[in-house]
Amino acid sequence: MYRVRSVCQKPLSEVSACQNFDRTFLTRFKGMAIIWAYARVSTAGQVLDAQLDALRGAGVDERHIEVEKASGLRHDRPVLDQLLARVATGDTVVVTKLDRLGRSVPHLLRVVGELEQRGVTLRSLSEAIDTSSAGGRFMVTMIAALAEMEADLIRERTVAGLAAARSRGRIGGRPLALSSEAVRAGRAAHLQGESVAAIARSLKVSPSTVRRHVIGHGEKRD
Repeated sequence: MYRVRSVCQKPLSEVSACQNFDRTFLTRFKGMAIIWAYARVSTAGQVLDAQLDALRGAGVDERHIEVEKASGLRHDRPVLDQLLARVATGDTVVVTKLDRLGRSVPHLLRVVGELEQRGVTLRSLSEAIDTSSAGGRFMVTMIAALAEMEADLIRERTVAGLAAARSRGRIGGRPLALSSEAVRAGRAAHLQGESVAAIARSLKVSPSTVRRHVIGHGEKRD
């Protein structure tokens, strides 16, 4: 009978991580597949509780849930990269939603294709997708394409709205820091010889705001 010794040498402060490693190693040694999970939030202020609860409810061992805090648009996802390097044939990767996994349609399809080539199943709880079937793989492609199309439509509507506003004499962006009365007062002070710095202090704005909105772009700095 085989006896497996721990292959993880860690200090006592990291013993829990060592135990997790040994359990995973033993599972591999026994030839058993592992159900992994990946959870992600975009900012440090967001919480993972809902994702973690859903993943546990789907039967994922908490020791095999990988957590990352990174924007969906970031190219570097070290935790996701480590997970993809760790999975093996027969394993399953579970996410609560497809957008947790891929930053874009091409990236998502690339990840799904890589997992499929290695014999790893992807499950998405919200969309009820399981890529172990042909129908599940087709649904991943369709949902990802629809998500990208929706993002493109939002961008198109934003651009069209800004163009329409400009045609009516309105410009998008932050409202001006100065009222029309403040602009007139600043211009009058400038004509009387006041410096940009003095006008800025009087109006409680930055010198660049005075140059941009009171004097004009051509004025030299003081």
